[in-house]
Amino acid sequence: MMIKNPVLRGFNPDPSICRAGDDYYIATSTFEWFPGVQIHHSKDLVNWHLVAHPLNAVKYLDMKGNPNSGGIWAPDLSYADGKFWLIYTDVKVVDGMWKDCKNYLTTCDTVDGVWSDPIELNGSGFDASLFHDNDGRKYLVNMYWDHRVYNHNFYGICMQEYSVEQKKLIGKPKIIYKGTDIKYTEGPHLYHIDGMYYLFVAEGGTTYQHAETVARCKTIDGEYETDPNYPLLSAWLEPKNKLQKCGHASLVETQNGEWYLAHLTGRPLDFSNQPIREREQHAYCPLGRETAIQKVEWKNGWPVVVGGRAGLTEVQAPDLPEQKWEPTCPIKDDFDGDTLNINFQSLRIPLTENIATLKARKGFLRLYGKESLTSVFTQALVARRWQAFNFDAATSVEFEPETFQQMAGMVCYYNTENWTTVHITWKENVGKVIDIICADNGVFTMPLEGNEIVIPENIKTVHFKVEVRYNKYYYLYSFDGENFTKIPVVFDSYKLSDDYIRGGGFFTGAFVGINCVDISGTNKPADFDYFMYKELE
Repeated sequence: MMIKNPVLRGFNPDPSICRAGDDYYIATSTFEWFPGVQIHHSKDLVNWHLVAHPLNAVKYLDMKGNPNSGGIWAPDLSYADGKFWLIYTDVKVVDGMWKDCKNYLTTCDTVDGVWSDPIELNGSGFDASLFHDNDGRKYLVNMYWDHRVYNHNFYGICMQEYSVEQKKLIGKPKIIYKGTDIKYTEGPHLYHIDGMYYLFVAEGGTTYQHAETVARCKTIDGEYETDPNYPLLSAWLEPKNKLQKCGHASLVETQNGEWYLAHLTGRPLDFSNQPIREREQHAYCPLGRETAIQKVEWKNGWPVVVGGRAGLTEVQAPDLPEQKWEPTCPIKDDFDGDTLNINFQSLRIPLTENIATLKARKGFLRLYGKESLTSVFTQALVARRWQAFNFDAATSVEFEPETFQQMAGMVCYYNTENWTTVHITWKENVGKVIDIICADNGVFTMPLEGNEIVIPENIKTVHFKVEVRYNKYYYLYSFDGENFTKIPVVFDSYKLSDDYIRGGGFFTGAFVGINCVDISGTNKPADFDYFMYKELE
Protein backbone atom coordinates (compact mmCIF):
# COMPACT_ATOMS: atom_id res chain seq x y z
CA MET A 1 0.00 0.00 0.00
CA MET A 2 0.99 3.61 -0.51
CA ILE A 3 0.14 6.62 1.60
CA LYS A 4 -1.24 9.26 -0.76
CA ASN A 5 -0.63 12.78 0.51
CA PRO A 6 -2.20 14.81 1.83
CA VAL A 7 -4.00 12.21 3.96
CA LEU A 8 -6.25 14.88 5.54
CA ARG A 9 -7.35 17.15 2.71
CA GLY A 10 -8.61 20.66 3.20
CA PHE A 11 -8.07 22.81 6.29
CA ASN A 12 -6.44 20.35 8.74
CA PRO A 13 -3.20 21.94 9.99
CA ASP A 14 -0.72 21.36 12.83
CA PRO A 15 -1.14 17.57 13.09
CA SER A 16 -0.45 15.81 16.38
CA ILE A 17 -0.30 12.05 15.81
CA CYS A 18 -0.39 9.30 18.40
CA ARG A 19 -0.95 5.54 18.59
CA ALA A 20 -3.16 3.68 21.07
CA GLY A 21 -2.57 -0.03 20.54
CA ASP A 22 -3.43 -0.75 16.92
CA ASP A 23 -5.22 2.56 16.38
CA TYR A 24 -3.78 5.84 15.12
CA TYR A 25 -5.20 9.28 15.75
CA ILE A 26 -4.39 12.75 14.42
CA ALA A 27 -5.62 15.94 16.10
CA THR A 28 -5.58 19.16 14.08
CA SER A 29 -6.22 22.86 14.66
CA THR A 30 -9.68 24.38 14.13
CA PHE A 31 -9.01 28.03 15.08
CA GLU A 32 -12.33 29.94 15.31
CA TRP A 33 -14.44 27.03 14.04
CA PHE A 34 -16.63 25.19 16.57
CA PRO A 35 -16.59 22.49 17.93
CA GLY A 36 -12.87 22.68 18.59
CA VAL A 37 -10.17 20.23 17.42
CA GLN A 38 -10.66 17.64 14.69
CA ILE A 39 -9.60 14.07 15.48
CA HIS A 40 -9.19 11.57 12.64
CA HIS A 41 -8.69 7.83 13.11
CA SER A 42 -6.80 5.20 11.09
CA LYS A 43 -5.67 1.59 11.38
CA ASP A 44 -3.07 1.69 8.60
CA LEU A 45 -1.92 5.35 8.20
CA VAL A 46 -3.43 5.23 4.68
CA ASN A 47 -7.18 5.47 5.25
CA TRP A 48 -8.48 8.08 7.67
CA HIS A 49 -11.93 9.12 8.88
CA LEU A 50 -13.14 11.96 11.09
CA VAL A 51 -14.36 10.62 14.45
CA ALA A 52 -14.49 13.43 17.01
CA HIS A 53 -14.64 17.11 17.90
CA PRO A 54 -13.76 16.89 21.62
CA LEU A 55 -14.20 20.58 22.51
CA ASN A 56 -17.94 20.59 21.93
CA ALA A 57 -19.20 22.78 24.79
CA VAL A 58 -18.54 26.29 26.04
CA LYS A 59 -16.96 24.92 29.22
CA TYR A 60 -14.06 23.72 27.08
CA LEU A 61 -13.96 26.59 24.62
CA ASP A 62 -15.59 30.01 24.82
CA MET A 63 -14.64 31.79 21.59
CA LYS A 64 -17.38 34.40 21.30
CA GLY A 65 -15.59 37.55 20.14
CA ASN A 66 -12.38 35.75 19.19
CA PRO A 67 -10.61 37.34 16.22
CA ASN A 68 -10.20 35.72 12.83
CA SER A 69 -7.76 32.81 13.15
CA GLY A 70 -7.87 33.03 16.93
CA GLY A 71 -9.17 30.10 18.97
CA ILE A 72 -7.61 26.64 18.76
CA TRP A 73 -3.96 26.64 17.77
CA ALA A 74 -1.96 23.41 17.44
CA PRO A 75 -3.60 20.90 19.80
CA ASP A 76 -1.52 18.03 21.15
CA LEU A 77 -3.02 14.54 21.45
CA SER A 78 -1.24 11.78 23.34
CA TYR A 79 -2.12 8.39 24.81
CA ALA A 80 -0.71 7.30 28.17
CA ASP A 81 -1.87 5.61 31.36
CA GLY A 82 -4.82 4.08 29.55
CA LYS A 83 -6.38 7.34 28.38
CA PHE A 84 -6.08 10.20 25.91
CA TRP A 85 -4.58 13.54 26.91
CA LEU A 86 -5.45 16.65 24.91
CA ILE A 87 -3.57 19.92 25.30
CA TYR A 88 -5.06 22.90 23.49
CA THR A 89 -4.52 26.63 23.20
CA ASP A 90 -7.27 29.25 22.96
CA VAL A 91 -5.76 32.38 21.39
CA LYS A 92 -7.63 35.63 22.09
CA VAL A 93 -5.31 38.14 20.34
CA VAL A 94 -3.54 37.61 17.01
CA ASP A 95 -2.39 41.14 16.07
CA GLY A 96 0.04 43.51 17.72
CA MET A 97 2.69 42.92 20.38
CA TRP A 98 0.95 40.08 22.16
CA LYS A 99 -0.54 36.67 21.52
CA ASP A 100 -2.85 36.51 24.53
CA CYS A 101 -3.70 32.85 25.06
CA LYS A 102 -4.38 30.13 27.61
CA ASN A 103 -3.28 26.50 27.50
CA TYR A 104 -5.60 23.79 28.82
CA LEU A 105 -5.58 20.05 29.50
CA THR A 106 -8.50 17.65 29.19
CA THR A 107 -8.55 13.83 29.24
CA CYS A 108 -10.85 11.02 28.13
CA ASP A 109 -10.82 7.22 27.97
CA THR A 110 -11.95 7.35 24.31
CA VAL A 111 -11.50 10.10 21.73
CA ASP A 112 -15.25 10.23 21.03
CA GLY A 113 -16.34 10.22 24.67
CA VAL A 114 -17.07 13.01 27.14
CA TRP A 115 -13.83 14.79 27.95
CA SER A 116 -12.98 15.93 31.48
CA ASP A 117 -13.41 19.51 32.64
CA PRO A 118 -10.44 21.49 31.35
CA ILE A 119 -7.50 22.37 33.59
CA GLU A 120 -5.91 25.75 32.91
CA LEU A 121 -2.14 25.37 32.69
CA ASN A 122 -0.38 28.56 31.60
CA GLY A 123 -0.47 31.40 29.08
CA SER A 124 3.22 32.00 28.33
CA GLY A 125 2.95 30.91 24.72
CA PHE A 126 1.07 28.71 22.28
CA ASP A 127 1.63 25.29 20.66
CA ALA A 128 1.80 23.48 24.00
CA SER A 129 2.25 19.70 24.19
CA LEU A 130 2.48 17.15 26.99
CA PHE A 131 5.39 14.70 27.23
CA HIS A 132 5.00 11.47 29.21
CA ASP A 133 8.44 10.30 30.33
CA ASN A 134 9.36 6.68 30.99
CA ASP A 135 9.60 7.31 34.75
CA GLY A 136 5.98 8.45 34.91
CA ARG A 137 6.70 12.18 35.16
CA LYS A 138 5.00 14.56 32.75
CA TYR A 139 6.20 17.81 31.23
CA LEU A 140 4.53 20.61 29.31
CA VAL A 141 6.53 22.24 26.52
CA ASN A 142 5.42 25.33 24.62
CA MET A 143 6.89 28.19 22.64
CA TYR A 144 7.57 31.22 24.87
CA TRP A 145 6.27 34.57 23.61
CA ASP A 146 8.41 37.71 23.86
CA HIS A 147 6.41 40.92 23.40
CA ARG A 148 9.44 43.22 23.63
CA VAL A 149 9.74 45.14 20.37
CA TYR A 150 13.53 44.92 20.35
CA ASN A 151 13.52 41.09 20.51
CA HIS A 152 12.27 38.35 18.23
CA ASN A 153 8.80 37.32 19.44
CA PHE A 154 9.67 33.61 19.45
CA TYR A 155 11.92 33.50 22.53
CA GLY A 156 12.42 29.74 22.69
CA ILE A 157 10.91 26.48 23.90
CA CYS A 158 9.82 26.44 27.54
CA MET A 159 9.41 23.30 29.67
CA GLN A 160 7.68 22.83 33.03
CA GLU A 161 6.68 19.71 34.97
CA TYR A 162 3.01 18.81 35.33
CA SER A 163 1.66 17.13 38.47
CA VAL A 164 -1.19 14.72 37.83
CA GLU A 165 -2.00 14.61 41.56
CA GLN A 166 -2.10 18.40 41.98
CA LYS A 167 -3.60 18.99 38.53
CA LYS A 168 -1.26 21.88 37.83
CA LEU A 169 2.22 22.80 36.64
CA ILE A 170 4.88 22.60 39.33
CA GLY A 171 8.40 23.91 39.67
CA LYS A 172 9.77 26.72 37.55
CA PRO A 173 9.58 26.94 33.77
CA LYS A 174 12.89 26.62 31.92
CA ILE A 175 13.90 27.54 28.39
CA ILE A 176 15.44 24.37 26.97
CA TYR A 177 15.96 25.37 23.33
CA LYS A 178 16.35 28.64 21.45
CA GLY A 179 16.03 27.32 17.91
CA THR A 180 18.12 27.93 14.82
CA ASP A 181 18.72 30.76 12.38
CA ILE A 182 15.50 29.76 10.62
CA LYS A 183 13.76 31.37 13.63
CA TYR A 184 10.02 31.29 14.54
CA THR A 185 10.70 28.26 16.73
CA GLU A 186 7.35 26.77 17.82
CA GLY A 187 5.25 23.57 17.78
CA PRO A 188 7.46 21.55 20.18
CA HIS A 189 7.06 17.80 20.69
CA LEU A 190 9.35 15.79 23.00
CA TYR A 191 10.23 12.10 22.58
CA HIS A 192 12.45 9.69 24.55
CA ILE A 193 14.03 7.25 22.11
CA ASP A 194 16.93 4.87 22.80
CA GLY A 195 18.04 6.79 25.87
CA MET A 196 18.03 10.17 24.12
CA TYR A 197 15.52 13.02 24.35
CA TYR A 198 14.50 14.37 20.95
CA LEU A 199 12.83 17.75 20.58
CA PHE A 200 10.94 18.32 17.32
CA VAL A 201 10.09 21.96 16.56
CA ALA A 202 8.48 23.88 13.72
CA GLU A 203 10.43 26.83 12.37
CA GLY A 204 10.33 29.44 9.62
CA GLY A 205 6.73 30.56 10.09
CA THR A 206 3.81 28.68 8.64
CA THR A 207 4.02 29.76 4.98
CA TYR A 208 6.51 28.74 2.30
CA GLN A 209 9.62 28.96 4.51
CA HIS A 210 8.07 26.51 6.96
CA ALA A 211 10.35 23.77 8.28
CA GLU A 212 10.78 21.11 10.96
CA THR A 213 13.98 20.95 12.98
CA VAL A 214 15.17 18.31 15.45
CA ALA A 215 17.45 18.69 18.48
CA ARG A 216 18.54 16.11 21.04
CA CYS A 217 19.95 15.79 24.54
CA LYS A 218 20.83 12.99 26.99
CA THR A 219 18.92 14.76 29.76
CA ILE A 220 15.46 16.25 29.46
CA ASP A 221 16.43 19.75 30.57
CA GLY A 222 20.00 19.88 29.34
CA GLU A 223 21.60 21.65 26.40
CA TYR A 224 19.94 20.42 23.23
CA GLU A 225 22.12 19.83 20.19
CA THR A 226 20.62 20.71 16.81
CA ASP A 227 20.75 18.14 14.03
CA PRO A 228 23.75 19.27 11.93
CA ASN A 229 21.75 18.52 8.78
CA TYR A 230 18.74 20.59 9.80
CA PRO A 231 16.01 21.07 8.81
CA LEU A 232 14.52 17.60 8.87
CA LEU A 233 11.67 18.73 6.62
CA SER A 234 11.11 21.75 4.36
CA ALA A 235 10.01 22.44 0.78
CA TRP A 236 11.32 26.01 0.82
CA LEU A 237 14.11 25.31 -1.68
CA GLU A 238 11.86 23.10 -3.86
CA PRO A 239 9.28 25.50 -5.35
CA LYS A 240 8.06 22.89 -7.84
CA ASN A 241 7.36 20.28 -5.17
CA LYS A 242 3.66 19.44 -5.07
CA LEU A 243 3.67 19.67 -1.29
CA GLN A 244 4.61 23.11 -0.02
CA LYS A 245 4.76 24.78 3.44
CA CYS A 246 6.01 21.51 4.94
CA GLY A 247 6.66 21.67 8.67
CA HIS A 248 4.97 21.50 12.08
CA ALA A 249 5.38 17.75 12.50
CA SER A 250 4.93 15.00 15.07
CA LEU A 251 6.34 11.49 15.23
CA VAL A 252 4.79 8.05 15.72
CA GLU A 253 6.18 4.51 15.92
CA THR A 254 4.13 1.63 14.52
CA GLN A 255 3.56 -1.71 16.24
CA ASN A 256 6.31 -3.12 14.00
CA GLY A 257 8.93 -0.51 14.86
CA GLU A 258 8.53 1.66 11.75
CA TRP A 259 8.57 5.44 12.13
CA TYR A 260 6.34 8.02 10.45
CA LEU A 261 6.02 11.77 10.58
CA ALA A 262 2.69 13.62 10.29
CA HIS A 263 3.23 17.18 9.11
CA LEU A 264 1.53 20.30 7.85
CA THR A 265 1.53 21.02 4.13
CA GLY A 266 -0.21 23.14 1.51
CA ARG A 267 -1.00 22.56 -2.15
CA PRO A 268 -0.86 25.82 -4.11
CA LEU A 269 -2.80 26.62 -7.23
CA ASP A 270 -0.55 26.51 -10.27
CA PHE A 271 1.39 29.75 -10.55
CA SER A 272 3.80 28.89 -13.38
CA ASN A 273 2.21 31.44 -15.69
CA GLN A 274 1.99 34.13 -13.05
CA PRO A 275 4.70 36.38 -11.65
CA ILE A 276 5.98 35.35 -8.24
CA ARG A 277 4.84 38.08 -5.85
CA GLU A 278 7.56 37.39 -3.34
CA ARG A 279 9.47 34.32 -2.37
CA GLU A 280 7.88 33.96 1.06
CA GLN A 281 4.41 33.61 -0.50
CA HIS A 282 4.64 32.54 -4.09
CA ALA A 283 1.22 30.99 -4.62
CA TYR A 284 -2.21 30.50 -3.10
CA CYS A 285 -3.68 27.52 -1.22
CA PRO A 286 -7.50 27.86 -1.01
CA LEU A 287 -7.77 24.39 0.55
CA GLY A 288 -5.79 25.71 3.49
CA ARG A 289 -2.99 23.94 5.29
CA GLU A 290 -3.43 20.17 5.15
CA THR A 291 -1.86 17.08 6.75
CA ALA A 292 0.60 14.72 5.09
CA ILE A 293 2.61 11.73 6.35
CA GLN A 294 6.24 10.84 5.55
CA LYS A 295 8.30 7.77 6.39
CA VAL A 296 11.30 8.30 8.66
CA GLU A 297 14.55 6.37 9.02
CA TRP A 298 17.22 6.78 11.67
CA LYS A 299 20.83 7.46 10.64
CA ASN A 300 23.62 8.16 13.11
CA GLY A 301 21.10 8.87 15.83
CA TRP A 302 19.08 11.39 13.80
CA PRO A 303 15.75 11.03 11.96
CA VAL A 304 15.78 11.41 8.17
CA VAL A 305 12.75 11.74 5.87
CA VAL A 306 12.75 8.93 3.32
CA GLY A 307 12.74 10.33 -0.20
CA GLY A 308 14.00 13.77 0.68
CA ARG A 309 13.22 16.57 3.10
CA ALA A 310 10.74 18.30 0.76
CA GLY A 311 8.16 15.53 1.27
CA LEU A 312 6.60 13.04 -1.14
CA THR A 313 3.04 12.76 -2.40
CA GLU A 314 3.29 8.94 -2.32
CA VAL A 315 4.94 7.19 0.61
CA GLN A 316 5.44 3.51 1.38
CA ALA A 317 2.80 2.53 3.93
CA PRO A 318 3.63 0.51 7.04
CA ASP A 319 3.26 -3.25 7.08
CA LEU A 320 -0.25 -3.22 8.53
CA PRO A 321 -3.59 -4.68 7.40
CA GLU A 322 -5.56 -2.26 5.24
CA GLN A 323 -8.69 -0.79 6.82
CA LYS A 324 -11.01 1.29 4.68
CA TRP A 325 -13.88 3.38 6.07
CA GLU A 326 -17.26 4.41 4.81
CA PRO A 327 -17.45 8.14 3.90
CA THR A 328 -18.23 10.27 6.95
CA CYS A 329 -20.53 12.51 4.94
CA PRO A 330 -23.10 11.56 2.27
CA ILE A 331 -22.93 13.42 -1.03
CA LYS A 332 -26.42 14.71 -0.29
CA ASP A 333 -27.46 15.33 3.31
CA ASP A 334 -31.25 15.57 3.58
CA PHE A 335 -31.15 16.69 7.22
CA ASP A 336 -33.25 13.71 8.26
CA GLY A 337 -31.20 12.91 11.37
CA ASP A 338 -31.30 14.28 14.89
CA THR A 339 -27.81 15.78 14.76
CA LEU A 340 -25.73 17.55 12.15
CA ASN A 341 -23.12 15.56 10.25
CA ILE A 342 -19.69 15.64 11.91
CA ASN A 343 -18.18 17.48 8.92
CA PHE A 344 -20.28 20.59 9.62
CA GLN A 345 -19.00 23.33 11.90
CA SER A 346 -20.11 26.75 13.07
CA LEU A 347 -18.19 29.89 13.89
CA ARG A 348 -16.97 30.51 17.45
CA ILE A 349 -20.05 29.32 19.34
CA PRO A 350 -22.21 26.17 19.52
CA LEU A 351 -25.36 26.00 17.43
CA THR A 352 -27.98 26.25 20.16
CA GLU A 353 -31.66 25.65 19.35
CA ASN A 354 -32.30 29.38 18.91
CA ILE A 355 -29.66 29.50 16.14
CA ALA A 356 -30.01 26.19 14.28
CA THR A 357 -32.35 23.24 14.79
CA LEU A 358 -33.36 20.00 13.10
CA LYS A 359 -36.43 19.70 15.32
CA ALA A 360 -38.58 22.59 14.11
CA ARG A 361 -39.48 20.90 10.83
CA LYS A 362 -38.80 17.27 9.97
CA GLY A 363 -36.25 16.85 7.20
CA PHE A 364 -35.12 20.49 7.29
CA LEU A 365 -32.39 22.46 8.99
CA ARG A 366 -33.85 25.70 10.28
CA LEU A 367 -31.51 28.64 10.78
CA TYR A 368 -32.76 31.68 12.67
CA GLY A 369 -31.39 34.92 11.27
CA LYS A 370 -28.57 36.35 13.38
CA GLU A 371 -25.71 38.77 12.90
CA SER A 372 -23.89 39.52 9.65
CA LEU A 373 -21.03 37.51 8.20
CA THR A 374 -18.69 40.21 9.52
CA SER A 375 -19.61 39.49 13.14
CA VAL A 376 -17.28 37.69 15.56
CA PHE A 377 -20.10 37.00 18.01
CA THR A 378 -23.31 35.28 16.85
CA GLN A 379 -23.67 34.00 13.29
CA ALA A 380 -26.23 31.51 11.98
CA LEU A 381 -23.82 29.72 9.69
CA VAL A 382 -23.26 26.00 9.06
CA ALA A 383 -20.38 25.08 6.77
CA ARG A 384 -17.88 22.42 5.78
CA ARG A 385 -14.37 22.55 4.36
CA TRP A 386 -13.39 22.82 0.72
CA GLN A 387 -11.49 19.53 0.36
CA ALA A 388 -10.99 19.40 -3.41
CA PHE A 389 -9.97 21.88 -6.09
CA ASN A 390 -13.04 20.94 -8.13
CA PHE A 391 -16.43 20.27 -6.59
CA ASP A 392 -20.12 21.15 -6.67
CA ALA A 393 -22.15 22.13 -3.62
CA ALA A 394 -25.87 22.86 -3.52
CA THR A 395 -28.77 23.56 -1.19
CA SER A 396 -32.39 24.67 -1.23
CA VAL A 397 -33.95 27.29 1.00
CA GLU A 398 -37.42 28.49 1.90
CA PHE A 399 -37.29 32.04 3.21
CA GLU A 400 -39.79 34.89 3.41
CA PRO A 401 -37.88 38.13 4.05
CA GLU A 402 -39.79 41.31 4.79
CA THR A 403 -36.86 43.72 4.62
CA PHE A 404 -33.49 43.98 2.93
CA GLN A 405 -31.99 43.45 6.40
CA GLN A 406 -32.91 39.77 6.10
CA MET A 407 -31.12 37.30 3.82
CA ALA A 408 -30.55 33.53 3.62
CA GLY A 409 -28.62 31.35 1.20
CA MET A 410 -25.24 29.84 0.35
CA VAL A 411 -21.80 31.13 1.26
CA CYS A 412 -18.16 30.49 0.38
CA TYR A 413 -16.23 31.74 3.37
CA TYR A 414 -12.69 32.30 4.62
CA ASN A 415 -13.11 34.83 7.44
CA THR A 416 -15.20 37.88 8.33
CA GLU A 417 -13.40 39.97 5.69
CA ASN A 418 -13.28 37.46 2.84
CA TRP A 419 -16.38 35.68 1.58
CA THR A 420 -19.11 35.64 -1.05
CA THR A 421 -22.78 34.82 -0.61
CA VAL A 422 -25.74 34.21 -2.90
CA HIS A 423 -29.02 34.59 -1.08
CA ILE A 424 -32.72 35.39 -0.99
CA THR A 425 -33.50 38.86 0.27
CA TRP A 426 -36.12 41.60 -0.24
CA LYS A 427 -36.13 44.80 -2.29
CA GLU A 428 -38.53 47.72 -2.20
CA ASN A 429 -41.18 47.76 -4.95
CA VAL A 430 -39.99 44.34 -6.15
CA GLY A 431 -40.34 41.78 -3.35
CA LYS A 432 -38.16 38.70 -3.02
CA VAL A 433 -34.97 38.72 -5.04
CA ILE A 434 -31.71 36.79 -5.40
CA ASP A 435 -28.66 38.90 -4.68
CA ILE A 436 -24.90 38.50 -4.19
CA ILE A 437 -22.52 40.17 -1.73
CA CYS A 438 -18.74 39.91 -1.95
CA ALA A 439 -16.26 40.76 0.84
CA ASP A 440 -12.70 41.14 -0.47
CA ASN A 441 -10.24 42.01 2.31
CA GLY A 442 -12.92 44.12 3.93
CA VAL A 443 -14.06 45.83 0.71
CA PHE A 444 -17.71 45.05 0.03
CA THR A 445 -19.36 44.92 -3.39
CA MET A 446 -22.77 43.82 -4.72
CA PRO A 447 -22.16 42.85 -8.36
CA LEU A 448 -25.87 42.40 -9.20
CA GLU A 449 -26.73 45.96 -8.15
CA GLY A 450 -29.77 47.01 -10.18
CA ASN A 451 -29.95 43.56 -11.79
CA GLU A 452 -31.09 41.44 -8.87
CA ILE A 453 -32.92 38.28 -9.92
CA VAL A 454 -36.63 38.53 -9.19
CA ILE A 455 -38.20 35.48 -7.55
CA PRO A 456 -41.70 34.81 -8.97
CA GLU A 457 -44.50 35.08 -6.41
CA ASN A 458 -45.49 31.43 -6.87
CA ILE A 459 -41.98 30.16 -6.04
CA LYS A 460 -41.58 28.97 -2.46
CA THR A 461 -38.23 27.17 -2.74
CA VAL A 462 -35.02 28.46 -4.30
CA HIS A 463 -32.13 26.11 -5.02
CA PHE A 464 -28.57 27.45 -4.97
CA LYS A 465 -25.44 25.82 -6.31
CA VAL A 466 -21.76 26.68 -6.42
CA GLU A 467 -19.37 25.21 -8.98
CA VAL A 468 -15.76 25.40 -7.84
CA ARG A 469 -13.43 24.88 -10.77
CA TYR A 470 -9.84 25.06 -9.58
CA ASN A 471 -9.01 28.78 -9.66
CA LYS A 472 -12.57 30.07 -10.28
CA TYR A 473 -16.02 29.51 -8.87
CA TYR A 474 -19.56 30.45 -9.87
CA TYR A 475 -23.01 30.57 -8.30
CA LEU A 476 -26.15 29.17 -9.92
CA TYR A 477 -29.82 29.20 -9.00
CA SER A 478 -32.91 27.16 -9.84
CA PHE A 479 -36.63 27.44 -9.16
CA ASP A 480 -37.32 23.72 -9.78
CA GLY A 481 -34.15 22.01 -8.49
CA GLU A 482 -33.32 20.57 -11.91
CA ASN A 483 -32.62 23.42 -14.32
CA PHE A 484 -29.90 25.72 -12.98
CA THR A 485 -28.98 29.14 -14.36
CA LYS A 486 -25.42 30.38 -13.92
CA ILE A 487 -25.19 33.90 -12.50
CA PRO A 488 -22.72 35.82 -14.70
CA VAL A 489 -20.31 36.73 -11.91
CA VAL A 490 -16.92 35.00 -11.63
CA PHE A 491 -15.04 34.70 -8.35
CA ASP A 492 -11.36 33.84 -7.76
CA SER A 493 -10.68 30.82 -5.56
CA TYR A 494 -7.32 32.22 -4.46
CA LYS A 495 -9.05 35.02 -2.57
CA LEU A 496 -10.23 32.44 -0.02
CA SER A 497 -6.70 31.47 1.02
CA ASP A 498 -4.21 32.18 3.80
CA ASP A 499 -1.92 33.68 1.21
CA TYR A 500 -4.34 36.38 0.06
CA ILE A 501 -5.98 37.82 3.14
CA ARG A 502 -4.65 40.74 5.15
CA GLY A 503 -3.81 41.08 8.85
CA GLY A 504 -2.22 38.79 11.44
CA GLY A 505 -4.73 35.95 11.29
CA PHE A 506 -4.32 33.76 8.22
CA PHE A 507 -4.42 30.16 9.31
CA THR A 508 -7.66 28.50 8.16
CA GLY A 509 -9.07 27.65 4.72
CA ALA A 510 -12.10 27.95 2.47
CA PHE A 511 -15.50 26.68 3.66
CA VAL A 512 -18.80 26.26 1.83
CA GLY A 513 -22.11 26.31 3.64
CA ILE A 514 -25.43 27.95 4.39
CA ASN A 515 -26.34 30.95 6.50
CA CYS A 516 -29.17 33.21 7.58
CA VAL A 517 -28.82 36.89 8.49
CA ASP A 518 -31.39 39.12 10.15
CA ILE A 519 -29.88 42.32 11.45
CA SER A 520 -33.38 43.65 12.19
CA GLY A 521 -33.24 41.50 15.31
CA THR A 522 -36.47 39.58 14.66
CA ASN A 523 -34.67 36.22 14.11
CA LYS A 524 -36.45 35.50 10.82
CA PRO A 525 -36.06 31.74 10.12
CA ALA A 526 -34.93 30.02 6.91
CA ASP A 527 -35.55 26.33 6.21
CA PHE A 528 -32.90 24.37 4.27
CA ASP A 529 -34.04 21.03 2.81
CA TYR A 530 -30.64 19.55 1.95
CA PHE A 531 -26.95 20.21 1.49
CA MET A 532 -25.00 18.53 -1.31
CA TYR A 533 -21.22 18.38 -1.65
CA LYS A 534 -19.72 16.37 -4.53
CA GLU A 535 -16.05 16.28 -5.40
CA LEU A 536 -15.13 15.99 -9.08
CA GLU A 537 -11.56 14.70 -8.77
